[in-house]
Amino acid sequence: MSGRFIAAIAVLITLMFAAISSPSQAQTPLEHFAALPMLNNPKLSPSGDRYAALIATGGKQIFMISPVMASGPKRVVLNIGDADMTGWRWVNEDWLIARIADVKNVQGDDWLVTRTAAIKADGTSTELLVNRKAAQNAADVLWVAKDGSPEILLAYQTSIYSNYPGFWAQVDRINLETGKKKTVVKPKAGVQDWYADQTGNVRLGIGRSDKSLSSKLYYRERNGKLFKIVDRAKRTKGEGLTVPTLFLADPAKALVFDDKDGTDALYHYDLSSLTIGDKIHAVEGYDIDYIHTNADGNALIGYGYTDTRYKVEWLDPTLKELQEALDQSVPGQSARIISRNRAHTRFIVSVGSASRPGKYYIFDTGWGTMQKLGEINDQLGNKSYAPVKTIRYKARDGLSIEAVLTVPKARTTEKLPLIMMPHGGPFARDSERWDWWAQFLADRGYAVLQPNYRGSSGYGVAFALKGEGQWGLAMQDDLDDGVKWAVEQGIADPGRVCIVGGSYGGYAAMRAAHRNPDIYKCAVSFAGVSDLQAMIRYDRRYLNSKWSRTWVKEQAPDLRSVSPIHYAEDVEVPMLLIHGKKDRRVKVSQSRRFAKALKKAGKDVRYVEQKEGDHHFSLEADRVQFLQEMEAFLAQHIPAG
Repeated sequence: MSGRFIAAIAVLITLMFAAISSPSQAQTPLEHFAALPMLNNPKLSPSGDRYAALIATGGKQIFMISPVMASGPKRVVLNIGDADMTGWRWVNEDWLIARIADVKNVQGDDWLVTRTAAIKADGTSTELLVNRKAAQNAADVLWVAKDGSPEILLAYQTSIYSNYPGFWAQVDRINLETGKKKTVVKPKAGVQDWYADQTGNVRLGIGRSDKSLSSKLYYRERNGKLFKIVDRAKRTKGEGLTVPTLFLADPAKALVFDDKDGTDALYHYDLSSLTIGDKIHAVEGYDIDYIHTNADGNALIGYGYTDTRYKVEWLDPTLKELQEALDQSVPGQSARIISRNRAHTRFIVSVGSASRPGKYYIFDTGWGTMQKLGEINDQLGNKSYAPVKTIRYKARDGLSIEAVLTVPKARTTEKLPLIMMPHGGPFARDSERWDWWAQFLADRGYAVLQPNYRGSSGYGVAFALKGEGQWGLAMQDDLDDGVKWAVEQGIADPGRVCIVGGSYGGYAAMRAAHRNPDIYKCAVSFAGVSDLQAMIRYDRRYLNSKWSRTWVKEQAPDLRSVSPIHYAEDVEVPMLLIHGKKDRRVKVSQSRRFAKALKKAGKDVRYVEQKEGDHHFSLEADRVQFLQEMEAFLAQHIPAG
């Protein structure tokens, strides 16, 4: 191992363990768990002299561009207002782009509208690109220049009407400095998804038909050539198209994901023959989640996956050495390289665990030391909170279910009140990572079980398919079987079990309230879906909505029979429903209507509508209110004391 890494990690250990202590037996203030991340998703500029991140101030999140060194360029702070900034990246040292999402009223209906913002790093300019021309979707950035020039490729709609050519995405090459635009791909009927290689050539397009649920793959070798249809697939036959994940330096070569051996793995792909070659990287029992590319975007340097926690396998020797040094030096914790400059001489590293919120550090190969960049939660600090571990239990049909168990710190783990907490998605998963909901509940004396029920992501195609047609059915059984396991292990008191969830997890809580009152003594739903049919009607205003409707009906063939809105009379347990009025993902009417139906039926329900709330708890005040409401509700129905 290189001496430069040993010195850096030694300093890191000193910084970390000097600050580590355990919280006292007294409860930690609720507001500390509710605090917004002080620093969120920091990304280094190409040189590594600056970084961009969301920061918390005044109970809100704002966008900041800051120098790494105090002697560097001035700090820039931008207020993003009510819109969601859902991602950002550096184009060159002077320019960034960000994805902005907002809800706009279009002809009497609320539509989710996306835009791309160009941000000058010195704060002198922030502009929404093609804003006047753009229709609903205008945030699909296909490529950014690798030579330091401020140029990108942007795909966007210019009309909301499907009988107009502009309904289908065109692709413009845009210079952020001059504002000049050049259309490189004109709209093609049916095509909304375009793909470009690392040189800026738009190589692929996917055309979809809502009417026939069929798709086409268009391909060309480079800009200026005509697109040809090279593959077709029918959704009704379970067919799919193979789309490159990474275009390699050789213009005839690419990498693709494929799950033909059971899990998502990486394969070689020949663009001249459009055929899949040898498998090059796979993880036994788990999907590969993500890839890391070199600065030029034409070579694979690492890939990420999640077993009990997120991990990265680096192929680049320098990054592999650094990761190994970090892993050896922080046993029991995770050290992740979050961002890196183009030269691989400066890195942002996060260090934390499922029991610690963690910190961000800057590592520079020239310094030979790790320097603290910021806390993730400055209220909680670097203390060790509730212990977390991964367990497995058998569902009633024998399926092995992986789950994350969090228990109160320094207390006996016998006959505890249990919180069943299913994740959202539902095609998502929980793993061993910091979870402010679970940690707050454990601090209050509750055990928390977070199962990755059938249909969860990351476990391969067979496990995902076991969730098909099982929304509200076998997926609920998996949750109930988790409660049974916890009771049999002596962890849970069967008389004190509550189900708590958000989004799909909120739906699962609503469903459990009328389906399993013998198991759950209460239910808490944040931003849950009570009416699957209404959700589909809401989605109809979006492009390719028939594809999403078809998918939902595959997950729940009889939508009405598994929609909680129709079972208000059958709910026999107290319910707490919380929903943000400005939720852009799940309409507030999903909780509002269910609460009304429950009250009409004379049921025990408390409904809280957060006037400024969204789907992601972007405001600290909403987080505080949520924890306060949940704490009081649980104390009333399944007290921990």
